[in-house]
Amino acid sequence: MSALAQQQQHFLESLFLPGTEGAMKNIAVCADSMGARGLKAYQSNGHALAERALLAAYPVLAQMLGAESFAALARALWHATPPQCGDMARWGDTLADFVAASPQLVDDPYLADVARVEWALHSCASAPDAELQAITLALLGSHALDMLQLQLAPGTALLHSPWPVASLVLAHTQGGVTLAEAATRLRAGQAEDVVVWRQGYRPRLRQALPDEALFVAALLRGVPLGAAMDAAPQLDIHAWLTDAVPSGLLLAVHPVDAL
Repeated sequence: MSALAQQQQHFLESLFLPGTEGAMKNIAVCADSMGARGLKAYQSNGHALAERALLAAYPVLAQMLGAESFAALARALWHATPPQCGDMARWGDTLADFVAASPQLVDDPYLADVARVEWALHSCASAPDAELQAITLALLGSHALDMLQLQLAPGTALLHSPWPVASLVLAHTQGGVTLAEAATRLRAGQAEDVVVWRQGYRPRLRQALPDEALFVAALLRGVPLGAAMDAAPQLDIHAWLTDAVPSGLLLAVHPVDAL
């Protein structure tokens, strides 16, 4: 490796060192090309970029932690798992596990699942576009259910949590649940399954209906409709279909193996 390449490598490594002491160990190597002042400026810019990127993906977590604590969390993640590509919208997927392992946040174990829900919403927003194929819904009345598969909205995801994470996120974003209601459910330790999908271009979430998580999980695995219904005996399939089409969760019905 050339001397210039070595200098550049040391400089890049220094950008992600967690403390100024560690960074200064590499300063001597790259001082001729950039110097301590330039390195400090680049680190500051990196921290600001990390905060903006995480705030876009995790607005609820930012509200729950407060601006100062969230900024410190963003800086810590920046040093622990630096970006691996130029698209900062793809950085931050490790935050939930980072929060779960944080000694400072051990008293708030639900925060990691809040982060998981928010990342699912963030990922859903960039899922491939797809539109309702209304004509295919007629297959529900003309084919055996074991011969049909349901196509769900792009980015559809399920999350299982021992905490009321759907209520917590909804109370801070889409409404339908008040902060007081979410707090009551949190104190009670109420578990919630969460369904995430995209309605048009808008990411959505809600608490799963009884057995809906089992049903949707089966559909996402490509299980035929009849077998998926058998796996979720408590789910009112007629009520589910009535809501799933206008809400954008269900986009099409296909014969088995047609997808």
